[in-house]
Amino acid sequence: MKFTISIFLFFFFLIYCCSISAQQVIIPTPSSDTIRVIRIIQGNNLRMKTIDASTVLETIAGNVIIKEGLTTFYCDSATINRKTNIVEAYGNIHINDNDSIHTYAQYLRYLQKNVRLTDKKGTLLTDELEYNLATGIATYKNGGKITNQGTVLTSREGVYYSDTKDVYFKREVHLVDPDRNIYADSLLYNIKTNIATFISPTQIVGKDGSVINTKSGTYNLATGEAIFFDRSYYSDSTISLAADKMAWDKKSGAFQLQGNAKMVDSVNQVIVLGGEILGNSKMKSFLATRKSVMIFYKDNDSTYITADTLYSGLRIYDSTEQKIVTQVDTLKTTLLITDTTESPLFVYDSLSNSLVATDTLAEPLTITDTLKTEPVAKDTSKTAMVVKVNSADTTIRYFLAFHHVRIFNDSLQAVSDSLHYSTADSTFKLFGEPVVWNDKSQVTGDTIYMYTEDRKPKRLYVFYNGMVINKATDGLYNQMAGRTLNGYFVNGNIDYVRVKGSPAESIFYPQDDDSAYIGMNRSSGDVIDIYFVKKELNKVKFVNNVDGTLYPIRQIPADKKELKGFKWLDNRRPKNKLELFE
Repeated sequence: MKFTISIFLFFFFLIYCCSISAQQVIIPTPSSDTIRVIRIIQGNNLRMKTIDASTVLETIAGNVIIKEGLTTFYCDSATINRKTNIVEAYGNIHINDNDSIHTYAQYLRYLQKNVRLTDKKGTLLTDELEYNLATGIATYKNGGKITNQGTVLTSREGVYYSDTKDVYFKREVHLVDPDRNIYADSLLYNIKTNIATFISPTQIVGKDGSVINTKSGTYNLATGEAIFFDRSYYSDSTISLAADKMAWDKKSGAFQLQGNAKMVDSVNQVIVLGGEILGNSKMKSFLATRKSVMIFYKDNDSTYITADTLYSGLRIYDSTEQKIVTQVDTLKTTLLITDTTESPLFVYDSLSNSLVATDTLAEPLTITDTLKTEPVAKDTSKTAMVVKVNSADTTIRYFLAFHHVRIFNDSLQAVSDSLHYSTADSTFKLFGEPVVWNDKSQVTGDTIYMYTEDRKPKRLYVFYNGMVINKATDGLYNQMAGRTLNGYFVNGNIDYVRVKGSPAESIFYPQDDDSAYIGMNRSSGDVIDIYFVKKELNKVKFVNNVDGTLYPIRQIPADKKELKGFKWLDNRRPKNKLELFE
């Protein structure tokens, strides 16, 4: 917005020139600290008219010129009451303030009829303008329009306070400039600080299609920084934001949401909730903390993820070079909302290519390339670098979650210490004691990759110490363990698992034709294939170096019922999506 120096000059002018032309303009008497002297420079006819013993009116007619300080006043005729210090003027009024500001009107007592005020840069048009020198307040009540270098502000009423330099626009306020339209019932603007204060329901419509709805807040027109309160909303073609308190930096694109914060990414079909969300609309990145929840939605299926901290950013993948060519996301770490009680848990460090914990007790999480298992090469530049790429290049969005990660979907649930997800291969990577549940089956391991398709599980890959536990009935658990584990899903349900190890081990409870358990088979082999039918474990097949024992159901040794590392962790399992909001 360019609503700056012109308005300042306009109201600066009012303070000086309106001292001779306002609502019953009050010129301080000799008893005041300052004496304003009005000099009659020219007039074709001067008369003195006695009203009573103490009141005498001076009337000047024809080519009148009056001067006060550096302000020169022209009109066809004028009347001066020295007792009440009231000046009334008529016909072709022109006020010249030090050859810089000019005002024109047909009648002057309140500055009435076709008032036009200009400082060669900005112009105020109104039919009535009133200024009270005693209070320092200027007012128009029948509509006014201010134009200034492409910016036009109209309102039915306006009040200017000279002591605070505030302008109070009221009723049908509409501001138009090259970047945006602002609609409000009331708007407060300070000509000294260039800050607009919203004090009524306000809508800001950007020429880029963005819309902000707020009830209160401030907008620095010089810097583009804004803070909104009382549950404000922002939306554009890709995201929408809502929060009890919202800060925005238009130049950098950085935003900060506090209090019941919500962000909806309609492009990636992601909803983010949290006590605080930091983000950058230009870099398309965000970081959510304080009971944060992320929801992946598609059609009628949703996956809920919660963690202490959630983060997302973009990379550019060069399909020709088969590698990430640049890290384009960066998160502005300077807070727009000052909060001395709490601070961000993590900030993004482009030098180390990692999220660095501000809490020294927390460990930073390294960002890894979703297409490979090796860490991405570190960015040695101090700022984000955007490079030219060919038409085959693809923008990849990735998501990070760390500390107390929990996932809930109708068909699958999981927990871990940290998580990485990329749109490149739709893979969830779980680190730090991960556990995955599907119906009656539980999968654990050092690291788990969950490959998805249309947000549903397609394949499960476990690195090291993989174990599948399937609850047969109370107290009886089918168990398979090995070095690595591959599981496959059909329609969201586990269908087949292959366990490899040195050796792979298994505990399986076979059933007869009447579904009665006949014993426990404890076996080992190089490979174990596990088959499920209708969510139930149906068959176990061993490959190479098979060794096993079948124990009758009533003769199972107590120390043989569990494989090494067995833990049934149902108490950690999210039972419904509402748990993730607690």
